[in-house]
Parts: sequence; structure tokens; C-alpha cells
Amino acid sequence: MKLLHIDSSITGSDSITRRLSRDIVAQQQAAHADLQVSYLDLAEQAPHPLSMDALGFRMAAQDDTLSETQRQENAVSEALVSQLIDSDIVVIGAPMYNFTIPAQLKSWLDRVAQAGRTFKYTENGPVGLLGDKTIILALSRGGIYSANPAMEHQESYLRSIFGFMGVSDIRVVLAEGVNMGSDHRERGLAQAQADIRALDPTAVAA
Repeated sequence: MKLLHIDSSITGSDSITRRLSRDIVAQQQAAHADLQVSYLDLAEQAPHPLSMDALGFRMAAQDDTLSETQRQENAVSEALVSQLIDSDIVVIGAPMYNFTIPAQLKSWLDRVAQAGRTFKYTENGPVGLLGDKTIILALSRGGIYSANPAMEHQESYLRSIFGFMGVSDIRVVLAEGVNMGSDHRERGLAQAQADIRALDPTAVAA
């Protein structure tokens, strides 16, 4: 079994989502002796945002018509989508920045949302191709947005795009209100740890 561990927080050792994602991975390792873990730190290894040079995976251009930059960008996209497809479990640390996910994580998602690889178009509309995976989201928010969904584009977006790719087993660990004072922070962190304990690491898609 293979697990892909992704962090996207830019705050390093101060990051709550990095701590939560690490705890989730440790839980999975304890439950699966044969687990192979690969790690992607998008704060250090983020792909470039999509550009004309990075759209090769959406076009049918022959390799001999591509520039060197286009070939390099295609190689990045291919490596990222292959890594995702090859994984059984994906653990993603994603703090809320300005009501949504970090730009680095959005750039990764733009590279792996590939027709023919993670979803396909049919006469009845798009169909996801990643239905055999488990996605575990480690989320943090400075404020409390669970009661104000109009401003929450973090969990909702991640659920939508992975659902579009066919994933139905999406689990969430959430620390909310962590910048609202020590009491709120402690409650948010305690709830996140309770969410982790409530995960069933033996019941994962495979």
C-alpha cells in the first residue's frame, strides 16, 4: 500500500496542518506495516502555476514541436499525476489562506486534474477515475467558518475537486478558530486530535 503525504503550509515548524498531517501519517503507518510513504512539500517543491508552456498535458502536440521549456513543464505534470495515481491514500495538509487553499496546492491540483488520467469526458458528462483512493484532509483555519459556508472555500473546494476525480472516501481533520485566542485555539486543536482518533486507519480504499 502506498501513501502520498502532501504539505502546503508556508509557515514551517509553526504550521498546525503540518503537525496534523504528520500525526495522520503516523497513525496510518502504525496500522499498515507494509505502507510505503512518499512526501511532497509544496512550500518547497510547488509546480509553476499553469501557463501556456505548462498546458502540454491538455494538448495533442507532438514532442518534436515542443520547446525545451514545454517539455520540462510536461515532465513536471506527468511526474505529479503519476505519483497521485500510484497512491492508495493521500494525506494533504492545507491551511486556509484568504478563505481558500494555498496557491501552491492549487498549482498542484491544476497539474493533476488531467482528462484521461484522473477523470474522463463521456457523452453523459465527466467521470472521475480515482475512485479507489482515500483522501484525508488536515485543515486549519484562523477563524470559525463552519457556520458561515459562504466564506468557506477550503474544505468545500477540496471535496469538490477530488469528488470530480471520482474520490468518495474523503475524510477531514479540522482545527478551527486557532487565531481567536488561546481558548479557541486549544479547543480547535483538541477537536482535530479527536478527529484523528476517530479515523479508522484500517478502512481505506484499496
